[in-house]
Amino acid sequence: EALKVWVSNLNPNDQEYDHHLLEALWVSWGNNEIMLDLLEEVFYSEDYRLRAAAVRVMRYMGAQIPQSEEWLIQAGADPHGQVRLEAIVAASWAGSELAKKTLASAAQWPIDEWMLETYNAIESNFGISISENDEQNKSKDEGVDLEGPDLELYRLGKSIYVKDGYCVTCHQVDGKGIKSAGFPPLKGTRWVLGDEEKLIKITLNGIMGNMEVLGKTYSGKVPMMGFGGLLNDQQIAGVLTYVRNSFGNKSAVISPEKVKQVREDIKDKKGYYLVNELK
Repeated sequence: EALKVWVSNLNPNDQEYDHHLLEALWVSWGNNEIMLDLLEEVFYSEDYRLRAAAVRVMRYMGAQIPQSEEWLIQAGADPHGQVRLEAIVAASWAGSELAKKTLASAAQWPIDEWMLETYNAIESNFGISISENDEQNKSKDEGVDLEGPDLELYRLGKSIYVKDGYCVTCHQVDGKGIKSAGFPPLKGTRWVLGDEEKLIKITLNGIMGNMEVLGKTYSGKVPMMGFGGLLNDQQIAGVLTYVRNSFGNKSAVISPEKVKQVREDIKDKKGYYLVNELK
């Protein structure tokens, strides 16, 4: 009862609100008495870390949660890999039928290196083949006016974008960013759709400083890291092609050759770009 009162008094406008919800969820789990309304709010959070936590709770407390099967299958299709992985593991505890449904749901997305062993184990244990979904998955590039090598580049970029710790962590699955945390959107902005050389420079070296995006100012207190040392020219071209043709964006493909040229041009540049350097 005390936990319910505490949760009811939380302020949704508090920047620590999500963290408090997560603490409450852990307490309810520890008490062996899940608050379904709390779990539902956490499960539908915009923050993938909360969604993943909700799925973790369902893994152990499914008997108390009437919607657990429906939610696990839904979580299997979550845009963030960490949530999908939690869903797959949780469903594997519940039996072969739920595991099959959840794995099929998750197979809409690329299988990254962190998921591969889990996929292989479940395929072996339950006799499930995800390869049957390959052609179906390739047909899910809805609203993308690309084909051939450009489409393959886009798909490569998508698989990188959704990796934990890469683009999706700050810019989110819908490309809208997180205003409260200072992470700007990618949807409909000149930074993404405009000068491709500037965009490549930002991606290679990162950027810091006050930035105006769609009429709002982002302080840049948490700078964007550079990915030049993590991704090759093909991968960076893929990611930038993906963001320029997703979230309602439609713009020219970025070629690996262009990334290679810009990388060479700025090879002596050390550290982040300042916003003023790119205006």
